[in-house]
Amino acid sequence: MHSSEGPSRLRFFRSRFDLSGKTGVGCHDGAIGVNDPATHLPPGAQLLGREWLGFDESGDALIRFQAQVAFTNRHGTVQGGFLAAMLDSATGICALAALGPDQTVVTRSLDTRFLKPAAVGLIIARARVVERTERDMVVQAELADADGIIVADATARLRVLAKT
Repeated sequence: MHSSEGPSRLRFFRSRFDLSGKTGVGCHDGAIGVNDPATHLPPGAQLLGREWLGFDESGDALIRFQAQVAFTNRHGTVQGGFLAAMLDSATGICALAALGPDQTVVTRSLDTRFLKPAAVGLIIARARVVERTERDMVVQAELADADGIIVADATARLRVLAKT
């Protein structure tokens, strides 16, 4: 993880992408077609407000989420299960960006750490493939709030499958 670089790297992609929380804005790489209007966004991704932003200068995948008031716990912060869902979504979409069109992935495990309370609003995920074989991938991701504070991170182990 790059947690010590979080705020400076967030400033970099704040200057490069609109991170205001508005929908429909960002990098349209087309690498995996996640912002293509014809692409069907799964209901879970819609609920999380997921939007593909593209890649930063180091090749990390950037994904924007919108944490809703409905995601909060009794402390008024985002419940950890929603953060885990964002991390699962980010690691999966990062893995898909590295695969061919005839392949997909499923999550085998997601080792998650909750580091700081997360507020309602903008959450940015940064994810990278750290290991890959023909059958498996390991992807690491972190979530930063609107101030660039890393609130959670995870390592996902994914199985690569042929699309059916």
